Amino acid sequence: MNAAPALVGYTAAVGFAAPYLLLRADWPHRAPALAAAVWHALAVSFSFGAALSAASLAMPAEHLHAGMVGLLHACGLDVGVGRPDPEIAARLAVGVPAAIGIALVASFAFHVVRARRVRSQHREAVDLVGRHSARLCATVLPYDTPAAYCLPGRDPRIVISDAAVRHLTPEQLGAVLEHEQAHIAGRHHLVLATVEAFYSVFRWVPLARHAREQTALLLEMIADDRALRSHSHEALATAMYEMASARTPKGALAAGGQSALIRLKRVLGPRKTAHPALWGSVAAAALTVPLLPVLVACPPGLG
Repeated sequence: MNAAPALVGYTAAVGFAAPYLLLRADWPHRAPALAAAVWHALAVSFSFGAALSAASLAMPAEHLHAGMVGLLHACGLDVGVGRPDPEIAARLAVGVPAAIGIALVASFAFHVVRARRVRSQHREAVDLVGRHSARLCATVLPYDTPAAYCLPGRDPRIVISDAAVRHLTPEQLGAVLEHEQAHIAGRHHLVLATVEAFYSVFRWVPLARHAREQTALLLEMIADDRALRSHSHEALATAMYEMASARTPKGALAAGGQSALIRLKRVLGPRKTAHPALWGSVAAAALTVPLLPVLVACPPGLG
């Protein structure tokens, strides 16, 4: 039997229903790294599902007409079309999934290269205008608004305004610098490039839009948690408040920004960690979800 109906249904559920279920859950902000992994697992699962659905729609089936005709036939619609050429079907079954994979890889490479070029140009400008501070391990820019951001990748930079150096306390400054260092050490720019690539290919799918938005927010929360390991909640929160209105250059990752209010509530609110049972079950699901389209397309024998 052709697996196309089941694959199409599963892929639609992952792309259109799963994001809203995840958005309504209250645990992602308690375990941002795990939540980011789940968003990526859903994106991978949707990509596999879309590729396998295309292959299954193109391949002839034993009891159904091939491809889209077979799907219509399974829904009770007889379109009166004969069996297509098996060679054409085989080419489509390989070519369409390959095109999806190539589009995703090419989009990822495009976003990585473009962001690297933008950061390189900005890094040159920062080196010309700013001054390196060995004490802060950062470049200080003459800017009258408290701001801080990092330029990750090769030859990374942490950039901070002289207004932030003047107005923030040493503990606030340390929390901000630790936040930016977390972005660099975690290679968060590559994580963002992944969801940007997925969005570029599947921008019409709710999963792609929400995965891009939520991943950016979750990465900031991950960096916040890194800063909170060695600095107080009050220091990080007040520093975020001071820099909430600062503008972030394209390709940079900042401690302030549009997500500052959500993160402020999280930092200052009661600290609730995810239960180990929840953490384990969600982690297992994140590892399993990308394999589900393969199991749907090629179910194991029942004996």
